[in-house]
Amino acid sequence: MTHPQGLLDTNILILRAGIDPDELPDEMMISAITTAELSVGVLVAAGPQELAQRMKILQTVEAEFDPLPFDDTAAREYGQLWTAVIASGRKPRPRTADLMIACVAIANRLPLYTCNPKDFEGLDDLLSVVPVARPR
Repeated sequence: MTHPQGLLDTNILILRAGIDPDELPDEMMISAITTAELSVGVLVAAGPQELAQRMKILQTVEAEFDPLPFDDTAAREYGQLWTAVIASGRKPRPRTADLMIACVAIANRLPLYTCNPKDFEGLDDLLSVVPVARPR
């Protein structure tokens, strides 16, 4: 089910060219954490082709979106998500960026669109996750 608005997980932006637009919300938003993840991706690219591809994605995202900040409201959600991940039997530390993106979604009352819904398991009571089919 699509919603009128939604926050896109970083993987959506990386894979977006192959994603059916009907699976995405009409008004797409991103978090500043996504911009940070994409920036890191550019810096750790394995070679010139990968660098060019990642730079193109980052530049497109920067031109198209005005990222939502990880603000005080999002920061207050972080502890709730951290403890929910622990309660689900998982370790929160490897999921720091994912949890911060989820906090921005919660703080802005937005569903989170992702190709990796398993990254957000155990957060069902706190976060609305919209799974998006991974391109083939």
